[in-house]
Amino acid sequence: MLSPFDLLIVGAGPVGCVIAERAASQLGWKCLIIEKRNHIAGNCYDRFHESGILIHQYGPHYFRTNSKELLDYLSQFTGWIPGNYIVKSSTRGELFNFPINLNTLEQFFKTSLDENKGKALIEQIREPIETPGNSEEFVLSRVGKEMYEAFYLGYTLKQWDRHPKDLSASVCGRIPIRFNRDCRYVDHDYQVTPDHGFTAMFANMINHPNIQVMLQADYLELKKEITPKRATIYCGCVDDYFEKKLGALPWRSLEFDFREYDKEYLQPCVQINYPNEHEYTRSVEIKHVTGQKHPRTTVSYEYPRSKGDPYYPIPAPQNAELYQRYQNLAEQETRENRVHFCGRLATYKYMNTDEAIESALKTFEGIKELYG
Repeated sequence: MLSPFDLLIVGAGPVGCVIAERAASQLGWKCLIIEKRNHIAGNCYDRFHESGILIHQYGPHYFRTNSKELLDYLSQFTGWIPGNYIVKSSTRGELFNFPINLNTLEQFFKTSLDENKGKALIEQIREPIETPGNSEEFVLSRVGKEMYEAFYLGYTLKQWDRHPKDLSASVCGRIPIRFNRDCRYVDHDYQVTPDHGFTAMFANMINHPNIQVMLQADYLELKKEITPKRATIYCGCVDDYFEKKLGALPWRSLEFDFREYDKEYLQPCVQINYPNEHEYTRSVEIKHVTGQKHPRTTVSYEYPRSKGDPYYPIPAPQNAELYQRYQNLAEQETRENRVHFCGRLATYKYMNTDEAIESALKTFEGIKELYG
């Protein structure tokens, strides 16, 4: 039996680190974090490439939030630099601003537009689908067939290995259409990135005498040896916790190819999407975001895969139904054994980093009320 802890946390990603920090600093609880990987920070993990360039190991993380309160909380553990989140999409042999804005519309349709003319153009080309039932219908109802095929169809097929008509409207519904010339990838109030990287931020967060971390440890093999005094926070895949007894929840995975180039920058912006060319979906030159000064650069090329680490839950009705059955088991486990399920993997829900941290803070408030 390992030495007693108040709180056992499975997963050293953003959710696990935040809950551990809150419990240790606010309540004085002793926390043990168990992590199966050899590092903390989850998919936010960044490291120095062999070239000396800071890279995001598991794809780009563009931190943004509308919450000043959340930003203030994280500012205890990091300084910030502005987030230079500019994305372009490569189609028809050109690079277009993406998400679609007035610049995109002007370039695509070879015309001059203002806000009113842009809205009139979209109204003319969009398909009149009042209640979209899937991602294809959603995009057609927003921008029409030509732009759907240029920007969305091919990317979605590669990313999900499914036709957009077989995915819920929410998949493409996250991407805005703008009638201004805002070229930023997102439009949140605060768009910043940790000045020394995400891993450093989360390392500072859990640098506390009440927090112990075990890396390269499998909770499912150790769970019988550790009995926390108060509760367990489980951030892994919910179907793994229950040994997939209802069947496996499907995920999309990713493979990354990091290439080094003997020039300061290769791309005009951090990310270029390739909806209709190449096997990879996007190329990312994270130096545009980190602001690192280096004579060379690295670019990661992202290949969607059906197997590997779980990245994206597949939003389809049958998957939602299966997750609901696991959620019922999870709620029973919470009631009977004080195991709380939190985070992207445990709730089968895609979350941006700010959303994951906010869910962790909410979970912490809940366990404080229950066991504090």
